[in-house]
Amino acid sequence: MDKKNIIRLLKKSGYSDIAIKYYLEEINIGRIENPDAQIEQTGVCGDTLQFFLKVNGDIIQDIKFQATSCVAGLSACSAVTVLVGGKTLKEAKKLTKEDLVNHLKSVPRIKTHCVVLALEGLINVIENYESRKRK
Repeated sequence: MDKKNIIRLLKKSGYSDIAIKYYLEEINIGRIENPDAQIEQTGVCGDTLQFFLKVNGDIIQDIKFQATSCVAGLSACSAVTVLVGGKTLKEAKKLTKEDLVNHLKSVPRIKTHCVVLALEGLINVIENYESRKRK
């Protein structure tokens, strides 16, 4: 299927332009070599994601992810990385589901759990980093 048809179908399904962009451009998908923290988790729907975090002081220097997920999950994970990159850990932990939904503008309501999974992944990788730092 060509890109125009994919975009048309995703829009028809309820995805915004920005959610589609994150999905198609695969923003911040990948691994970080020697991350300061990483997590893997699986959501209620079976989607699995990994977050990788690099921190300098208390600033998120780099954040990437890999996921076996749907369009909403991949878009939400990309949105998380865009919204918290360069922020302090404290600022990143304040990110809410509403912040993500507002940033993405539109994902199908039935896919809201994917947004929550991405947010949980962020919180878990930060907590993983903080617990390693305390040791």
